[in-house]
Order: sequence, then C-alpha cells, then structure tokens
Amino acid sequence: MVLARPNILNEADGDCVGIERIRGGSPVLFVCEHASSTLPERFGDLGLSREALSSHIAWDPGALAVARILSDALDATLIYQRFSRLIYDCNRPPSSPGAMPETSEIYAIPGNKDLTAEERLARTEALYVPFHDAVRGLIRDRRARGQDSIIVTMHSFTPVYHGRERAVELGILHDKDSRLADGMLKAAAEAPLFRTERNEPYGPEDGVTHTLILHGLSNGIRNVMIEVRNDLIANDAGQRVMADYLKGLLQQSLDAQ
Repeated sequence: MVLARPNILNEADGDCVGIERIRGGSPVLFVCEHASSTLPERFGDLGLSREALSSHIAWDPGALAVARILSDALDATLIYQRFSRLIYDCNRPPSSPGAMPETSEIYAIPGNKDLTAEERLARTEALYVPFHDAVRGLIRDRRARGQDSIIVTMHSFTPVYHGRERAVELGILHDKDSRLADGMLKAAAEAPLFRTERNEPYGPEDGVTHTLILHGLSNGIRNVMIEVRNDLIANDAGQRVMADYLKGLLQQSLDAQ
C-alpha cells in the first residue's frame, strides 16, 4: 500500500498510517486514531510542556498496546494513526473545532491557535485524508476477496477530567447501529470484571463516533467504539487483562449474531 506524504511530513517523520496484520483472517478491523503522542518534526512541541505532551490530551495511553494484543490474539488487522491527535484528531471531521483544538481540558495549545484555512487544509490532507483513505482501502480490499469487516475502534480515557473522578472503567460506545455494542454489554453484565457502561464517558452527542459513522454506518458494517480508563492499562499486565476481557466480550457478541 502506497501512502501519500504531503509536505508537512518530512522523510524522517515517515508515513502517518501504521498497518499490522494486513491479511489478518478475522473479520474484525481494529482502528486506533489516537495511538501516538508523536508530533511531526516541523511542529516542535506546539508550545506545550513535556507533561502535557505525555498526557491524555496528546494521545490515548495504552490504547494501541491493547489493540495490538487483541490483533495478535484474533489474527485481526490493525490500523492506527502514527501522529498525535493534537496535530489532527482523526476521529473528528475537518469541519469540527476539535479536529485541531486550541484547548484541551486544562491546557491551551499555542501551536494550534489561530490556524489559517491553508494550515488547517495542510494538516487535513497530510493526516486525516490518508488515514481514512487507508481504512476505506482495507475495507474495499477485504470485500473484494470475500472477507467481511467489523470495525472496532480502540480508545482510552483519563480517570480524572476537569477535576472530577470517573467511576466508569470501560465504555462500550455506539451510534445508530448498536448491534455489536448490545452483545458486548450483555456479555459484560454476565461477567462484570469491570464497571462497564453504555456510551460513557462519552457518547454520540459529544461527536466521538465520527469513524464509526464514516466507515461503519455508511457501509452497513457492524461497529463499536471501546473506551478503557487508562489507569487500568498503564502497564503490560493491565493491558493483557483488559485485552483478554475484551476478546471475550467481542467473541460472545459476534457468536450471538
């Protein structure tokens, strides 16, 4: 697969899309939009501290690690964005203010302030367009060889947001198609290892289901978004426990449909 590298990315940055197990046999297609805190070289630190750049505002800590464990366990393809959501949040459309946010929780982001239309377009063409084109390409290629696709997007969330503690540990999110989420929530209720909620700590009204809409609903493909509280997946042991639990929820939901 040849991926474009527009001029905001240099040779050292490399491509913006990572794909693993491209010929995975499972129908599940894992998507991780917030996999990395890496910034393309030309953007420096966006005027942020190291603390901010390592925090949840820059990426979803642990999400890619859990997705990789699941990808290996299920022989499922995984696609992820290699650059920080601070440059472009690939789970937001270009029209969304959150696609290139000027603020995130308690942090102002100086490098995103007062972007011109040309600067926004350059980021969109460099990061958003190739990423979602690659997802479309995977779905198209799988369909051509008779392989179904089921979209599972993997995210993590901070346990404290704007000073408020979040009790929920695992969120199973959906938009208008709740088939996969319904089955996973039923399985979670039967084996309640974690406090699991529907459309928490975010829901469709928060604009977080863009990828599900773009690739799932538009194609009639079953889809779900998983949100894991990031303190539960801060190390390898926690990541493996969560991945094993999620594997069970997914398999039970798929087997029931």
